[in-house]
Amino acid sequence: MVERLILETFCGHAKGKKMIRSSQHGLTKGKSCSNNLIAFCDEMTAMVDQQRAVTIFCLDIRKVFATVSHRISLQNLMKYGLAEQTARETGFLLVADPPPV
Repeated sequence: MVERLILETFCGHAKGKKMIRSSQHGLTKGKSCSNNLIAFCDEMTAMVDQQRAVTIFCLDIRKVFATVSHRISLQNLMKYGLAEQTARETGFLLVADPPPV
């Protein structure tokens, strides 16, 4: 429940500040990450078929979110006013640090 409130608050803030482009997938309704991945693969396949050079970097940032202190993340978000708004609307000022991975 708390995750949904935070997501809705973040999405509302991001849309209000026009931070999410129409090409964004994942945090937008009706646009799944799977659709984005399929579109990306189609584009890359077409480029290879046209014998164009293709370089792809895959970054796995899951561990970043699991290892960075939530307190530090919130302090960084507070620079943009997002964390204060989220904390106020959800009733939480700080969340506990995540367990070590």
